[in-house]
Amino acid sequence: MVGVMAKIAPSMLSSDFSNLASEADRMIKCGADWLHMDIMDGHFVPNLTIGAPVIESLRKHTNAYLDCHLMVTNPLDYVEPFGKAGASGFTFHVEVTKDNWQELIRDIKAKGMRPGVALKPGTPIEDVYPLVEDEVPVEMVLVMTVEPGFGGQKFMPEMMNKVRTLRKKYPSLDIEM
Repeated sequence: MVGVMAKIAPSMLSSDFSNLASEADRMIKCGADWLHMDIMDGHFVPNLTIGAPVIESLRKHTNAYLDCHLMVTNPLDYVEPFGKAGASGFTFHVEVTKDNWQELIRDIKAKGMRPGVALKPGTPIEDVYPLVEDEVPVEMVLVMTVEPGFGGQKFMPEMMNKVRTLRKKYPSLDIEM
């Protein structure tokens, strides 16, 4: 097996948003490799969280890798604003990109971000295979171990089977959970 390096990417969703820069700094000082930013549009998921203006503000205070997980209905609409804001990674959901994922991946890369794809617990793992195997592939797969849209849920251990399947099929792929 090809060795993979574990990365710690705490979700900033539980942060004190009035002190997001200091919260980000605290996470980096505690050993975080990346900062996971949960972006919700109130449509794909019922909650609404931060957007590109918050990423832009945070970017002014950190050089950390900003791992933006977009739980949104129309991810193409967010590529340009998040690229300009300084997002490092742009992870979209496979469930909303059946028809335009190739264009989306190209646009993400063109804006200088690293493309990733996420899937909900009920989505078959096979749905991401074409995105990993394409000529212009995603560089990471986020296996959701909770239903998207709400922080603080109980971990779904049965999702580990998806992680095992991905690791066996793609030994060097970055897999996030």
